[in-house]
Amino acid sequence: MPKAYFISTYQAVHDADALAAYAKLALPAIQAAGGTFIARGMPAVVKEHGQMQRTVLIEFPNLGAAKAAYDSEGYKEALRALGENSVVRDIRIIEGV
Repeated sequence: MPKAYFISTYQAVHDADALAAYAKLALPAIQAAGGTFIARGMPAVVKEHGQMQRTVLIEFPNLGAAKAAYDSEGYKEALRALGENSVVRDIRIIEGV
């Protein structure tokens, strides 16, 4: 069974305090679901239409674990802390090859 990945790319951060509150809750929720943070922070290089904004890459044992992490109560609590308009981002869950 291939591993799976959360890829989160931010286009804008409007409320850094809300993002910090989200991160404090999201980290243990994702780790509890089997997620391992591979990379997070600002890109070293941006190409094509990319933006110099926060990017996060998280590895999971499989697709089911990644989906379960996003749907978990702990992660939902983190999303509530983030709020509606604190960030503009794109989260994708993909299966490894």
